Amino acid sequence: MTRRIAVLTGALLSLSAGAADTAPARPYVIVGTGQTGFYSDTAPLRAAPKSGEPFYGQDACHPGPQPAYRDNGDGTVSDLHTGLMWVQSRGEKVTWDAAVAGAKTCRIGGHSDWRMPTIKELYSLINFNGGFDFHAGAARSKPYLDTKYFRFAYGDESKGERAIDCQDWSATQYVSTTMNGNATVFGVNFADGRIKGYPKAPRRPGGGAALPKLLYVRYVRSNPAYGKNDFRDNGDGTITDRATGLMWSKADSTVGMNWQAALAWVQKKNAEKHLGYSDWRLPNAKELQSIADYTRAPAVTRSPAIDPVFQTTTLGDGDYPFFWSGTTHLDGPREHQGRDAVYVCFGRGLGWMQFPPGRGEYRLLDVHGAGAQRSDPKTGDPAAFPRGRGPQGDVVRIHNFVRLVRNIDNRVPRP
Repeated sequence: MTRRIAVLTGALLSLSAGAADTAPARPYVIVGTGQTGFYSDTAPLRAAPKSGEPFYGQDACHPGPQPAYRDNGDGTVSDLHTGLMWVQSRGEKVTWDAAVAGAKTCRIGGHSDWRMPTIKELYSLINFNGGFDFHAGAARSKPYLDTKYFRFAYGDESKGERAIDCQDWSATQYVSTTMNGNATVFGVNFADGRIKGYPKAPRRPGGGAALPKLLYVRYVRSNPAYGKNDFRDNGDGTITDRATGLMWSKADSTVGMNWQAALAWVQKKNAEKHLGYSDWRLPNAKELQSIADYTRAPAVTRSPAIDPVFQTTTLGDGDYPFFWSGTTHLDGPREHQGRDAVYVCFGRGLGWMQFPPGRGEYRLLDVHGAGAQRSDPKTGDPAAFPRGRGPQGDVVRIHNFVRLVRNIDNRVPRP
């Protein structure tokens, strides 16, 4: 009781102060994805599914603390949940080295302690009410970002850019390499709702000088503890993250399944009171990404990108599974939106690439890095995608794995 009173008191003090510099009740608050719609494996649902029904347990069934910001009127925005303060605008595209150097001279809002955001800090801003129409481009798309508070622009198609060419750098470097041995940094694309690894200077196909990669940067300050996990093995098949207030199953599902089956599997585990609890859920995209460990990668640490306190199944090819979230990814033409769901790669972010491009042999490569967030069709036959899909040939598995999550208390923080 004493502990609960202390936590609630801390939350009230934070909210009454209303300042980004005030520490939140927990150092690593996972803000909800903002997703409010309900979806089957092919389309939106007309009504919210109930417990025991197909598709129950998806993201919007467990909304959690929803995004809440304050425009400070000085070029900065405060996140009322995380305690992070952000630069409102991104400026021009720059190299990663220039982005890192620029933080030291940034004085927006009168502050001198701006820094490059880690990938977990940057991902805290993503909002999965966005959706990108790859056929119509920016005209019929909605950013995965709250543009009431944050400035955003798609790639300039009039200058030959793709609409999705508007990614943000993070401070998180990939400990391995991607593509042709490229040094890589993780970033978020708020146009198409993904985490990918971006080469600092991609090499030209067939050799030649590397070209510096130019992306945007949005600086952050306050709450330096954000994104740092505090795992405890409870000795009963569960892992508690004391930083986020989430409890996880130590083991994964050990088998892959499509999205509907994954949601049903969670309901079955709740009926069995798996590990002593009946309130497990399929994690949303942000919850799932919160347990990624970006200091690890299969090619370097011979492990998945997750703390070794967790048990992770190894696939037959020696790689590691993709893991489903309960979050629908609203990609594609509007009439097709609802067919994909978000997953996180804890193994390599594999893709089929042609060398030379467009006419050479296909090679299976780590194109986006362990810790990437992408999406798969919710149902179907992976054999229908022998060379993946998308411009980097993203491997399509569909039969992805599950790691259960639950709250360690029932309190939902409010701004």
